[in-house]
Amino acid sequence: MYQQFFHFNTAPFSIAPDPHFIYMSKHHQEGLAHLLYGINQGGGFVALTGEVGTGKTTLCHCLLQQLPENIDIALILNPKLTAIELLATLCDELQISYEQNQQSLKTLIDSLNRHLLETHAAGKRTVLILDEAQNLSLDVLEQIRLLTNLETSKSKLLQIILIAQPELKLLLEQPELRQLNQRITARYHLSSLSLAETHTYIKHRLSISGGNANIFERKAINKIYQLSKGIPRLINIICDRALLAAYVENTHIVTKKITANAAKEVFDIPSKSALWYFNKPLLASFIIIALVIFIFNLKFITPKKKLIILSGSFEKTATIKENEQQHKILNFKISLEKTPQPLNSAIAQLANLWGKQINSDTDSNCHFIKSTGLQCLLDKSDWQALIALNRPVIMEFSRPSAEKKYVLLTGLKNGDPVFNFNPNRSFPVKNVLDLWDGYYLTLWQPPEPNITNLQSGQLSTAILWIRAHLAFTQKHSLSSSSGSNFFDSQLKTKIMQFQQQHQLVNDGIVGPKTFIHLSNLNAKNSTPKLSLIP
Repeated sequence: MYQQFFHFNTAPFSIAPDPHFIYMSKHHQEGLAHLLYGINQGGGFVALTGEVGTGKTTLCHCLLQQLPENIDIALILNPKLTAIELLATLCDELQISYEQNQQSLKTLIDSLNRHLLETHAAGKRTVLILDEAQNLSLDVLEQIRLLTNLETSKSKLLQIILIAQPELKLLLEQPELRQLNQRITARYHLSSLSLAETHTYIKHRLSISGGNANIFERKAINKIYQLSKGIPRLINIICDRALLAAYVENTHIVTKKITANAAKEVFDIPSKSALWYFNKPLLASFIIIALVIFIFNLKFITPKKKLIILSGSFEKTATIKENEQQHKILNFKISLEKTPQPLNSAIAQLANLWGKQINSDTDSNCHFIKSTGLQCLLDKSDWQALIALNRPVIMEFSRPSAEKKYVLLTGLKNGDPVFNFNPNRSFPVKNVLDLWDGYYLTLWQPPEPNITNLQSGQLSTAILWIRAHLAFTQKHSLSSSSGSNFFDSQLKTKIMQFQQQHQLVNDGIVGPKTFIHLSNLNAKNSTPKLSLIP
């Protein structure tokens, strides 16, 4: 809309990852150097992390332009897939033929291995780039690690680059991923821009677009940096809105005032005229005045004494409630800070709820847990999905000190979480969610040992268990249900319907969360549940 007004030949602040616009800050140069170093080393993993909007994907596209022609690239932008789906996507990217109707890990890996050996013999190398890698499940990450075992006697056949948000670091800290973590040969965390870099960045994009590099006043750019914290994507969004505002005001200079007003729209900042609504003491005063006027006009009420009592009570009640709320917030933070409980202790407590007595120093890890017949589920979730599992879970909290805190959620009291703080204590759910980053760990028991995923085309006695529990949705008894132990297309359709009803990923694959929800259908199921306290 404003391109002609400012004489731009293209939009200067598009958030699309266009390498033409890339501004190579010091951190971006170092990040690219680490990626190139990892690729030149050959084999293993390279990890590039950074906060949302710092330019990871753009840097990835810049990398693609610098790779030699003898490197085949497979770029997967949405890795929230199962192991089989990811392997199939990788084969599609590399144009590897495979049997579409008989997909399995073995057939796909065999096809991939043959292709990699052929390209290696032809003097080519293959690189797999996984964007948004923090969304990968533990099972898929382990399968990806196994891909690096495809090798000749002298070199690895596949190089893997993980592009991810900082949450990937947490995943790699899990004991079951220690082998993958050890295979990362180069890693770099992409930081946001400094104030000086923000000035250069904005002028760089304006120049590339053919416009005046000095459209933004210095104070305006300072304001943009303050609001965006130097994150390029936020800088782009604010600048784009500020240019539109300047166009509307028919001015070719973007001032600090124009920038601040534009940012209010971007971040939904309330205007000063509306701030009184959020000011509790001021709001209380307005209500008191209104009540005073109302009661004063009621002739049958003696004004002074009752007004004084009412006004005083209202202020006192408002103050007490506000103090109680602050006290609850403070109590949860204090309880969290005083909790020395590491992850292994929390896992030992959780296993104890399942009747498993394990040593918190040596046995409290997910690798040992498998020997007890249980499985770990580490995932990221929202509060509603977490409660729907109806299982005690270990919630992870990130603190300013960068130290992780792990607390066992054991139940709910009037909808508020109850934690095992010895003794158990409940806190307002809002105050807890303000500090929770979404990660949790829980335990579950598969119907058959080591069966963690089942899908169409497989044979297993665990499929009888699935059919039996699906029968509960038709109000049949467990003993009266029967069927085949073959996972056919009809069963897949029923599973997808069940997953959709329970807000799960409806892919027709029975994984840990689907197993847990199916298990919950059986009222006689004795697995640990969240206790409900009235």
